[in-house]
Amino acid sequence: MKKDILSMNISEIQSLLSTYREPSYRATQIFEWLHKRKANTFQDMDNLPKNLRAVLEENCRITHCKLAEIYSSARDDTQKFLFELEDGTFIESVRMQYNFGHSICISTQAGCRMGCKFCASAIGGLLRNLTAGEMCSQVYAVSELPKNKQLNDSQATAPNIVLMGCGEPLDNFDQVIRFIELIGHPKGENVGARHITVSTCGLVPQIIELADLNLQITLAISLHGPDDRIRKSIMPIANRYSIHELIESCRYYLNKTNRRITFEYALIRDFNDHVDHALKLSKLLAGLLCHVNLIPVNPAAGDYSSTLRQEAEAFSSILQRNNIKATIRRTIGSDVDAACGQLRAKKLPR
Repeated sequence: MKKDILSMNISEIQSLLSTYREPSYRATQIFEWLHKRKANTFQDMDNLPKNLRAVLEENCRITHCKLAEIYSSARDDTQKFLFELEDGTFIESVRMQYNFGHSICISTQAGCRMGCKFCASAIGGLLRNLTAGEMCSQVYAVSELPKNKQLNDSQATAPNIVLMGCGEPLDNFDQVIRFIELIGHPKGENVGARHITVSTCGLVPQIIELADLNLQITLAISLHGPDDRIRKSIMPIANRYSIHELIESCRYYLNKTNRRITFEYALIRDFNDHVDHALKLSKLLAGLLCHVNLIPVNPAAGDYSSTLRQEAEAFSSILQRNNIKATIRRTIGSDVDAACGQLRAKKLPR
C-alpha cells in the first residue's frame, strides 16, 4: 500500500527521503506543497526533481476527499458537504458563519461507537478511524469549495476548526493530535491551537492525557445532563465514567492548561430542561472556569423534542444567576441536515 504522505510530519518525510538518498531540505518543500499550496499531485511540485516526483508517485499518495453532495442553507450561511474517501467511506463536514467568525466542522471518524441516543453519527456504529491526512483534506477541500452566495469576502477564510462532526475525537486520539500538529505547522496552514475546538462525550483517561499535552485548544465536553441518571439514559459513556469522574478530569485539565472548558448541553423538552436541572447543573459546575453552550436538540435520531425558546432562556438565566456563563446556540443548517451524521446516514446500507 502506498504511504499516506499527507499524514506525515516533516521529520517523517525526511526519514522517507533518506531512503531515496534525497537531501533533507526537500521534506520542507514537500510539506509546504501539501499543506500550504494544497498540491493535488506530485507532478504539481515543480521545484522537485522529476525523478523524485516519479518516486513519490510510485510509493506515496496524497489523500483526497471527493465531493459527493453539497447543500447550502436557504435560511442562513451554513453549507453541508458529504465527502467520499478513497475506500468508498462517506464522511461529513460543515461550513458555518457565526457572529464571531467563520468555522469549519470536520469529522474524525467514519461513524461512531459511543452510541449517544440523540446523535445521528452513532447510526451504523463505527466503520473506522480517519487519518490525520483525511482530517486535513476536509479542511483543505472545504476551503477551496465555492462559498454560499451570502458570504462576503471578509468571511471567506475559516479561522476556526471544530472537531465536532462524525465520530468521537478522543476515541481517535493519536490521529487527532497529529492533525492538530499538521494543521498548525507554520510551514503549512498555520492554524493556531486557540482556533481549534476538540469535542468529547467524556472519555476521562483521554481528557487527562490531553491535559498533559498542555495544548492551547478549546475543549468541549458533551454533558447533556446534570447527573448520572440522566446521562446514562442517553449517553452510554456515562456507564463507564461517572459524572464525578468526568468533572474531576475537567478540574485536572483546567489546572494543567488554564483554558476555559465549554460544556455542551442539549436541551430536551421535559427531560433535562427543568428548573431543578438548571440548579443541579449550576452546583455541579460551581467554581469551574467554563461556559455552557445550551443547544436546542436536533431530533436527528430518537424521539426527542427541543425545549421551547422561553424555557431555554429561563434555564440560561438560572445558570447565569449562579455565576455560570451560558449562551443559547443559534439553530443553523436545519434545512440541509447539518446535524452530525444525517447526510452520511442516508448512504448506509439498509
